[in-house]
Order: sequence, then C-alpha cells, then structure tokens
Amino acid sequence: MVQNLRVRVNKNIRTPKVRLISATGEQLGIKTLSEAQTIADDLVLDLVEVAPQAEPPVCRIMDYGKYKYEQTQKNKRAKKHQSQVTIKEMKFRPKIEGHDFETKKKHVRRFLGAGSKVKITIMFRGRETTHAEIGRGILERLANDCEDLATVESKPKIDGRNMIMVLGPLPSVLAAIKKE
Repeated sequence: MVQNLRVRVNKNIRTPKVRLISATGEQLGIKTLSEAQTIADDLVLDLVEVAPQAEPPVCRIMDYGKYKYEQTQKNKRAKKHQSQVTIKEMKFRPKIEGHDFETKKKHVRRFLGAGSKVKITIMFRGRETTHAEIGRGILERLANDCEDLATVESKPKIDGRNMIMVLGPLPSVLAAIKKE
C-alpha cells in the first residue's frame, strides 16, 4: 500500500525521456515524455512510472484505477491468508486434584484445537519449590495427554517460583483449521 503513494502518474512524471511499455507488455523503446503521454492519451489510459530508479525511468501504459484496485485486493487476500498465532496461558498448582487437572486439560486441548499455542505454568509457593519433580510430572503428563494435538515447543524449565512449558499445535491441526 505504501508503494502506491510513491507512484507517479501522467503529469506528475518529471523526467524528459522514459522507457515505454505498452498496455499489452510490449516494449516500445525510449520515448520523450510528451510522446509517451500522447500514446497513452490516444489509448485513453494512464502513463504510470513503474521503475523510477531505472535509467531512463520505466513507464507503463495502463488503467491506473484498475491497477490500484487490484493492488488493494491483492493486499487484502495476503492479509486474509496470514495466520496469527495467539498464546494462551493455563496455570496449574503442584497439588492439583484429578478432576481439576482434567478440566484444565480440556481447556488446553480446546486452545490447541483452535490453533493457539499454550503456555502452561506451574506456580510453586513456599516449600513447594523444593519438589520441582512434582511440577515436571504434571507437565509431562499433560504433554502426553495432548500429544495427538500438540508438540512440546519448550521443555519444562524453572523461572523463579514458576515452572513453564509451551505446547504448540501440530501442523495437521493447523491444516485442518485452514480448510474450515
């Protein structure tokens, strides 16, 4: 979109000679600006500078309004097909009960199924930090339960009073989402 702001059209072109390309893509050679403008006017089209850095600058005969429209449509399509990765976070405690674990696991699976990455945090309090293996066991259990949807992007590591692991969706999950 920024490129369109720098494009010079018709009377805004300032160079005395230009390399001219016809509407069909055929090279017409080096012409004076007035000759090129006359040819474009005869065809009821615009003279558009497409390569201002060339020597002499390259100008093309085209319908500038149609060109601008096609560029905006192309940019919209490119933006539409971009995938934006979101990171969701799920917090666990080392003394989590079975039912609570299952509930949080369902949330994690739902996030992964939607194509989001999930950051799992085990929060330790007080003396719980001395039993990091409990937290690591919870994270490994969760990774095993979600291995059909996700891969471990970062292994469990301790960050202060927390232990963190990141799960990312499998390419097959992302492909299934794009098909929808």
